[in-house]
Amino acid sequence: MYICVYCASSNRVADEFLQTARMLGDALARAGWPLVYGGGSVGLMGMLAAAAHAAGGHVIGVIPQTLLEREVGYLQADELIVTQTLRERKQIMDDRAEAFVALPGGFGTLEELLEIITLRQLGYHNKPIVILNVAGYFDALLSQFEAMFELGFAHPRYRDMYTVVPTVDEVIACLASNGRGEA
Repeated sequence: MYICVYCASSNRVADEFLQTARMLGDALARAGWPLVYGGGSVGLMGMLAAAAHAAGGHVIGVIPQTLLEREVGYLQADELIVTQTLRERKQIMDDRAEAFVALPGGFGTLEELLEIITLRQLGYHNKPIVILNVAGYFDALLSQFEAMFELGFAHPRYRDMYTVVPTVDEVIACLASNGRGEA
């Protein structure tokens, strides 16, 4: 099962976030699941990819040319796909993935997570989506989701489109359970 992970390319974050990315990369590789991710070599992205490789995993990076020049891509990737645009990057990641995991990140990570949830809501895919809520990082976003449900802007049944877990072990268990991403 190919796992797409969305996460930060920042090194200016607390070590807890970096170490969680390392643990996830290691766990995905040990589960035998190839990693599909944004192709960066810094921040959570770099930690994730390096850990997956160190544990014998297969790493597929997808990075736009402009970010490759700016962030320095993970050149050790088993496959480093260089795109012209972010939209092309996301499409390749979406097509390659059989499940999605969101780690903490910035605007890009949030945009990718919200888009993949929206695509599932609209029936474009039915792949598992897991949000790894490290240190309560996603609490405010999840509260906003609840406000959308409560105020009628989204149907409460859409809570089932994603699963929120606090640990890497629970991500792996969630992905392993009947391919539906249900804990």
